[in-house]
Amino acid sequence: MNSVIISFLITILAGLSTMIGVLPIFFSNYKEEKVVPASLLFASGVMLTISFLSLIPESFFLFLKSQNVYSSILLVGVCGAIGWLFCSKISQKMEEKISSNYLYRLGVVTIIALIFHNIPEGITTFLSSRYELSLGLTLSLGIALHNIPEGVGVAIPIYYATGSRKKAILFTFISGFSETIGAVFAYWFLAPFITNFVLASILSIAAGIMIYISIYELLPSSFKYPLTIKLLLFFILGIGIMLLCHLFI
Repeated sequence: MNSVIISFLITILAGLSTMIGVLPIFFSNYKEEKVVPASLLFASGVMLTISFLSLIPESFFLFLKSQNVYSSILLVGVCGAIGWLFCSKISQKMEEKISSNYLYRLGVVTIIALIFHNIPEGITTFLSSRYELSLGLTLSLGIALHNIPEGVGVAIPIYYATGSRKKAILFTFISGFSETIGAVFAYWFLAPFITNFVLASILSIAAGIMIYISIYELLPSSFKYPLTIKLLLFFILGIGIMLLCHLFI
């Protein structure tokens, strides 16, 4: 089979693993005050771990290939701040338009963050698979595993905000399919222009967006519900799963 087709298939499967995250919305016997905070805490643990353990170190080492250590640290900080400020503005605009439904706003803002995160992932997975199939498969497995809790972070707020499984599935699909968009861009347009500097900038911006969402959106939203020790353990579970993915994949 053509290497381009194989690379696209690997990227598509990795991205659409996000759809596994919609499964909790079919367990309607669980109450909102249990499912929503557990999912939000879990997603915040996942996003913070991805940002600090994966995105920031990766962007730093990519910057380091063309910059010195101090410039690389500064660039990571500046790009992260850009992502933070961008997400802050988006969140404010969303709040003005849908302030009456904070869960729906949270779901939409999370999708925007994940699109910024997933497009570079799609580019990386596609190019890695074309360069070396085994590398692409390993990378895609790691991405698929951490895409599942990201899907939960989108599907649960949208479902409980709208009561519509179709909307939750659609929004989660859009989030996951953005990795395929990254692969298409890589194949048709970006391959000649993607430098270590550009990719590092995108990853740092994505980290800033995801850290903002975790601290200012997911965690505060989970605190709107009565919290128990069992629920707080979901935050630790999200961190633990991402640590395992990082260690073993």
